[in-house]
Amino acid sequence: MKHQDKVLEIIRRLKKQYPDPETALKHTNPFELLVATILSAQTTDVHVNKVTGKLFKKYRSISDYAHVPLPALQKDISSINFYNNKAKNIKSTAGMIIESFDSKVPKTMEELIRLPGVARKTANIVLYNAFGINEGIAVDTHVKRLSYRLGLTRHEDPVKIEKDLMEITPRKEWGIISHLLILHGRKTCQAKKPDHK
Repeated sequence: MKHQDKVLEIIRRLKKQYPDPETALKHTNPFELLVATILSAQTTDVHVNKVTGKLFKKYRSISDYAHVPLPALQKDISSINFYNNKAKNIKSTAGMIIESFDSKVPKTMEELIRLPGVARKTANIVLYNAFGINEGIAVDTHVKRLSYRLGLTRHEDPVKIEKDLMEITPRKEWGIISHLLILHGRKTCQAKKPDHK
């Protein structure tokens, strides 16, 4: 079976198992999704949602994040891994969006990765889930593990894995394949106890 056929079959089967795949990060607008995604590095989505539940009530606008004193924001997210750095990135990102992007989260990969704390994975998540734009494939730990386990890549590096997946996956499925692999990685094909039927 060719890689293209294999990936289509994987997508078909996973869509059957997970008919409504979407990001687990709770948000009501693109900036909240951006904040949640920055916070999610090295932290579970469940914990991020717990923190953002309070955070998004306290800070209502991009301007609120840009103008809050850094120690206050750090305190608000202090239960998150690497909170000092993430708070700096969120505050700087908010300021840059106001100054350079007319207070709107940018809609291109090139612009998003200019923001502090935003690399390709975060940009891909925001582009697809906030704007429906398939610019690439978000490679997190689940996508990395499953892509390798399913024989879709031989690489360990997320950038190379993304490139491999983009070459064999139809563009319209780029956003969805990420969600499907993440859901499957969480529920069935876990790192320590894979439960394959």
